[in-house]
Amino acid sequence: MILAEVVRSGFTECVHEGSVVVLDAAGAVVAEAGDVTGPVFPRSANKPLQTVGMLRSGLRTGEPADLALISGSHYGERFHVERVRRILDTAGLTEDVLRCVESLPLLDSERDLILREGGGPSRILMNCSGKHAGMLATCVQAGWPLDDYRDAKHPLQLAIAETVEELVGEPIAVTGIDGCGAPVFAFSLTALARGFQRLVAGPPPSYERLVADTMRADPELVAGTGAEDTVLMRGVPGLLAKGGAEGVVAVAIPGVGAVALKIADGAMRARMPVLVSGLRKLGVEAAVLDELAVVPVLGGGVRVGEVRSVW
Repeated sequence: MILAEVVRSGFTECVHEGSVVVLDAAGAVVAEAGDVTGPVFPRSANKPLQTVGMLRSGLRTGEPADLALISGSHYGERFHVERVRRILDTAGLTEDVLRCVESLPLLDSERDLILREGGGPSRILMNCSGKHAGMLATCVQAGWPLDDYRDAKHPLQLAIAETVEELVGEPIAVTGIDGCGAPVFAFSLTALARGFQRLVAGPPPSYERLVADTMRADPELVAGTGAEDTVLMRGVPGLLAKGGAEGVVAVAIPGVGAVALKIADGAMRARMPVLVSGLRKLGVEAAVLDELAVVPVLGGGVRVGEVRSVW
């Protein structure tokens, strides 16, 4: 299903296919395109659901805001890295136990600063280091071994998988290995949207609501300065957002509904225009949606076209 087109100098240069589902506040499908019942890997959009699994397994953090970072894909800014260190320190650990891959920060300015200072890639700079720190802290508090915490058969990962299946309301179709080396679960876009609704609709004492509330209270910890998830949560009251690699994003608003989408070719630039279309089908309006409805296409540093939704 064609969801977005790229128009350059008035000419349709290419199109982006994919799938998208929109649920109303009751969880009923009110709009859809493409395959919304077949499994996809939500990639990092899994993280908030995984955090609930960690909490159910005994995770306790020094500050509630830590959960936003554990559920996020941080940009590697200094406040992100220091908070990862505090999560580990609270659990009596150091960054040496992290098993995510070495990386430079996602934010260009932070990456350039580290390189100018003579630094290089490290595990704590990787955008998933918050999730890995949370997993390790959970293992410490549950008395589980640390060395193989990424193994899909580890008690931690089995507990997380059980929680994810409950939240999304369908069995995990397949378990893969994400870019950071931890397990990633495949299920349908409809299930992903349903899981995000469970987060925002949970009663305040629940772990689901705790994760949603901490992410919405500190969206800079979920992503970073200028990041789409951060901008969305700052710009739309009550909205919970989490993107994933290869063209995935899921959002939910309590009492309104949820949207989940996957761009088939993995193009990240097509996500926001299609998401805006989905939110507008739920009657959501906000200035930030007008800003995200089209993505500029540049030529020689000048805007020569745009990416826009055709759904």
